[in-house]
Amino acid sequence: MEMLFNIGIIFVLGSIIGWISPKIGIPRVVGYLLLGLFIGPEVLGIIPTNFVEHSHLIIDISLSIIAVLVGATLKFSSFRGHAKEVVYITLFQAIGTFVVVSVGFIILGGIFPFDTREVVLIALLLAGIATATAPATPLAIVHELRAKGIFTSTFLAIVALDDVISLMILTFALTVGTSLIASAVFEWVNILDAVVILAMSILFGTIAGLTNTLLERVFVSSKTMETIATIGLIFLVYSISELYALEPLLSAMVMGIVMVNTSRHFDLIQEEIDKHLANIIFMLFFILSAMYLKLDSLVSVPLIIAMYTLLRVIGKVLGSYLGAVVSKSSNTIKKYMGIALFPQAGVAIGLALSIQNHAQLDSIAPFILNVIIATTFVHEMLGPFMTKYALQKSGECHHKTVDKKSKKHKRRHGD
Repeated sequence: MEMLFNIGIIFVLGSIIGWISPKIGIPRVVGYLLLGLFIGPEVLGIIPTNFVEHSHLIIDISLSIIAVLVGATLKFSSFRGHAKEVVYITLFQAIGTFVVVSVGFIILGGIFPFDTREVVLIALLLAGIATATAPATPLAIVHELRAKGIFTSTFLAIVALDDVISLMILTFALTVGTSLIASAVFEWVNILDAVVILAMSILFGTIAGLTNTLLERVFVSSKTMETIATIGLIFLVYSISELYALEPLLSAMVMGIVMVNTSRHFDLIQEEIDKHLANIIFMLFFILSAMYLKLDSLVSVPLIIAMYTLLRVIGKVLGSYLGAVVSKSSNTIKKYMGIALFPQAGVAIGLALSIQNHAQLDSIAPFILNVIIATTFVHEMLGPFMTKYALQKSGECHHKTVDKKSKKHKRRHGD
């Protein structure tokens, strides 16, 4: 009863914040995070610590659906004409970000309140998470500006592929880092283990996605039942992956990728989820995520938060530029793609939450989560402006033209 009561409070206050946030000029994500922080145990205590500690089921449900929706943004048809650019830029900016952030934090290891081996592990994990880009913010900005063209389509394809790559990089970083903590010796067998885990996760997600596509034939006359079956299959994939120590986020992402590229009607299922479930899932996820934030720990890490943000944007910009040079992209893509990739939110928090259950990371996992949640405020406040700036510089925004046409239409009809 107490859990239902607390969820009721989150729903009511969350809906109010979701309505107010755009009206006062802040992203809904930031509104949800602020709400979670204030009503959570750290500030007002309206939602008790006991609820937060037992909210793993809600978090897992949210993560599983978010992962599938992120995967579903990766439609291979969007690669047509510029697949080379997408692949090169994605790989270079992801690897570049990982290298810049990890090396930067290892060099500045003295700012961490941990010993040397833990500093290396923290640097690797923060670098792995830093590679991720928030898909929701770029999509919203593209829609707002009515942007369309080579830069825009390349940008959206990179964003979709980026999160899959980031999860793979984090898995390798986690494997290498934890092995160093355990034995202080790097062993190639650990890399092999990581490869096997990634391969099995991808295979499992692929099978699940194909299974769901086959179920279309069963529910051909009922899209509602097909949507329910799809959600059930998502939960099964996520939970089974977790049970067998695979990467549940990767399995769910791959499932989304397979479904959007093999199903003729998956767009209808996406529409159903977007209409009736996505807003609730995102609201719950961000509000609950903020409740994990420990304010006392933030007092000691403002420099780390600033360095994470700075190193990440340097890695994105340099990596994107090099990838664009190698793929012989246009000057516009070389100059502005890295800036456009600045936003970071749900996937990054999801990756930080996913490492909380590792027994070997008890001492550092909460610290990493605090840093990522705190930097999400920064990324979500600055990210939309940086993405908007890059898209406007690309010359592919048509919102002004549309607005003028709309005004002429209204004048003609006396509106």
